Amino acid sequence: MNSTFTLAVAGIGKIARDQHLPAIAANAGFALVACVSRSAQVEQVRNYADIDALLAAEPDLDAVSLCTPPQVRYAQARAALEAGKHVMLEKPPGASVSEVEALRELARARGRTLFATWHSRYASAVEPARAWLQGRTIHSVHVRWKEDVRRWHPGQQWIWEPGGLGVFDPGINALSIVTHILPREIMLCGAQLLVPRDVSTPIAAELDCIDTEGVPVRAEFDWRHGPVEQWEIDVETANGLLSITEGGKRLSIAGEPVVLEGEREYGALYEHFHGLIAHGAHDVDVRPLRLVADAFLLGRHVEVEAFGR
Repeated sequence: MNSTFTLAVAGIGKIARDQHLPAIAANAGFALVACVSRSAQVEQVRNYADIDALLAAEPDLDAVSLCTPPQVRYAQARAALEAGKHVMLEKPPGASVSEVEALRELARARGRTLFATWHSRYASAVEPARAWLQGRTIHSVHVRWKEDVRRWHPGQQWIWEPGGLGVFDPGINALSIVTHILPREIMLCGAQLLVPRDVSTPIAAELDCIDTEGVPVRAEFDWRHGPVEQWEIDVETANGLLSITEGGKRLSIAGEPVVLEGEREYGALYEHFHGLIAHGAHDVDVRPLRLVADAFLLGRHVEVEAFGR
């Protein structure tokens, strides 16, 4: 890497501490100089309570990585882009498709990079699966993405509010993989959303899709699963079954395991972000979010027992 860009991270929660901060520390292309949080601080950098304070105090800052909840991300990203900063968005990139597309146009108008990340696409099984599926005859796709919300999102109220996506917060990871590895676009035909009576977003969902040739793609998402997670994608082909398991850490084809490189999802995200900035490019793919939006639009809502926060 020939250039080092100064970077700030906004939203210092579990994902930022577990993934973003270590990935940035390991990347010579970025120098973390500041963080934004209402309730947390990071040592050895400058800390600010909100994005406006950051932008006012750091005029020479190059880029901002937003790890805040999606409901507040549009205003933060817009402020950063208008201040001339490059912006990286954690998944999901926003609370709606329209606001992400508006940010893409603003970034282009301001000559800044916007990177809407999908970290699961950088799991070690994904690219080998994508390469193998090119030119294959696909018969069906079955996604099972199930985990325990109380383990992964303890006390997080925003996920149950409008724009928080509910079970689609992890489910969109599966959709980001499926939309990347399949050779044709997929469309939602119908969905069932199970919504606890005391929240606004689903705790489970079933999606029925087809690709442009009519191949069925079915997805099952559930936040009531545990203690062992189920993060699996099966693709039936004329040449056998391709299976992605453990969220993208394992791959088998026709019953044979495939040797993969080590895991480095977030490290790869920041490498890509650096390359986008260096080349004046953008990466904003809204297809996974659009499928979720279609599920809310077309899905049949079924009330289930209260979550009991």
